[in-house]
Amino acid sequence: MEIEDVFSSKLRMKILKILTLVGELNVSQIARRLRANYRTTNEHLKVLREEGIVNHRIFGRVHMYKFNRSSPKALAVQNLIQVWNDQNTRKEN
Repeated sequence: MEIEDVFSSKLRMKILKILTLVGELNVSQIARRLRANYRTTNEHLKVLREEGIVNHRIFGRVHMYKFNRSSPKALAVQNLIQVWNDQNTRKEN
């Protein structure tokens, strides 16, 4: 998948922002924070997982997601989001 495809979804970017701020969440928690439905959120997480950007762990029926710290893609995305948020915070102050 091309970088444009990964970043072309506003919902995927919001998922990445949430995971940057919070760390690890399950699908339902992410969907609630986004005010999106479970199925849509799960499909976007699947794309991010297939690209190696997020890790996925299963505890029974609970699927947990967090950034894949061993992936250069994930680290680059997380760094981009942090820099972007820092710059926006400075503009507000």
